[in-house]
Amino acid sequence: MTEHKSYTSSNAPESVGLYPHAKQVGNLLFLSGVGPRKKGSKDIPGVTLDANGNIVDYDIEAQCRSVFQNVRTILEDAGSSWNQLVDVTVFLTNMKDDFTTYNRLYAEYFKDNQPCRTTVEVNALPTPIAIELKCIATI
Repeated sequence: MTEHKSYTSSNAPESVGLYPHAKQVGNLLFLSGVGPRKKGSKDIPGVTLDANGNIVDYDIEAQCRSVFQNVRTILEDAGSSWNQLVDVTVFLTNMKDDFTTYNRLYAEYFKDNQPCRTTVEVNALPTPIAIELKCIATI
């Protein structure tokens, strides 16, 4: 039976539910969905909320850069690295308006390592964010 090992990074944003940041099975590392929040805060880079917690405005570039950094942090804290990513699933809440910016930044961050990628539009994410990544890496 293959051993499973869970990782919770002390340097990444806290999970919004009962799950680890990552789980290792054999030489594969599966990351839980990662958003752009900053550690120790509910604030989301580039997001302005009204008094009721609804999104008033957001900056997809700021969110992309933050989510990529959060993924990198989790990978490194688990003993893997950015260059060991093999599959990335990206969830966007507004494909029409955000895909061009996200795709440009993705090409910047992934120019040396090009994992498989799937990008899908979703109606909503669990917190007021516009992007979330689900990743698999080797370890």
